[in-house]
Amino acid sequence: MPDTAQQFASDNYAGICPEAWAAMAEANAGHAPAYGDDAWTAKASDAFRTLFDRDCEVFFVFNGTAANSLALASLCQSYHSVICASTAHVETDECGAPEFFSNGSKLLVAPSTDGKLSPEAIRAIATQRQDIHFPKPRVVTITQPTETGVVYRPEELAAISATCRELGLVLHMDGSRFSNACAALGCEPADITWRVGVDVLCFGGTKNGMAVGEAILFFDRRQAEDFDYRCKQAGQLASKMRFLSAPWVHMLETGAWRARAAHANACARRLVDGIAGVPELSLMFPTDANGVFLKMAPPLMEALRERGWRFYTFIGGGARFMFAWDSVPERVDALAADLRAVAEASRG
Repeated sequence: MPDTAQQFASDNYAGICPEAWAAMAEANAGHAPAYGDDAWTAKASDAFRTLFDRDCEVFFVFNGTAANSLALASLCQSYHSVICASTAHVETDECGAPEFFSNGSKLLVAPSTDGKLSPEAIRAIATQRQDIHFPKPRVVTITQPTETGVVYRPEELAAISATCRELGLVLHMDGSRFSNACAALGCEPADITWRVGVDVLCFGGTKNGMAVGEAILFFDRRQAEDFDYRCKQAGQLASKMRFLSAPWVHMLETGAWRARAAHANACARRLVDGIAGVPELSLMFPTDANGVFLKMAPPLMEALRERGWRFYTFIGGGARFMFAWDSVPERVDALAADLRAVAEASRG
């Protein structure tokens, strides 16, 4: 039998939440038109418009790489460039997909200790060269929350947006954990998107309890021109689209999108509280959302792995723990107990 003990290496480890599962079961009854011409897809799109209080254009794709890459490609010509943080997923974890789908738009990387972009960093990159030999800056992409689990506040987003407008740049948001950011800030989705100047949002569903599927929201419909063709060409037009869109209906209409994310955030905070005061363990970044990044000595990491725990160390060399909609508090406590135990053992 495989080891089914709950791990916190990634929120992608989690299964499907009840709301998404029930919606897929309902959508499975009978026949429905293909390629997005079904009632579920229309209902999900309208649910997003209601949630954001905006007549936005909505598209559904299979995964975050496609969402980000196709959205950026739609905003760029091949001679344009995209400004991002050095830890941004589009830079480090999408295998060149943004460049591929845009036919060569270059990513311009800003150094960042916490994954955030600042207006100053954007301005420095956007204005460093303006000659025809350099790819013309066109888009700024930010991740909410960042890859380090830090959340942009509304005032930070407004400042970034103002800089983008001044420089003639479009603002894109990678929201693979957007629900966690809303839950952490206690705000409405519109307050950290179009109301503060975000043009396009990739809203993640997979990490918040869905089996598969991300939504791309264009708050200015003009920017979505021919995007359906782009999705088709990229292999992202699902023939049985209702199975991508139906889970969103229940997630949005029941409020599960926020409640499930809030639970994941609370579990991250539970771990932080459970190891407070242990000198061998320190937080690398504030725990704003559902991720905990711990700085700890390599022998402690190895001892923790020997106790059966899985985790990644690809950001800054620390141990990353991600919590999901189904994280069990008692299992979080077990991780905290083992962290305390290996730390105590290291003292000799």
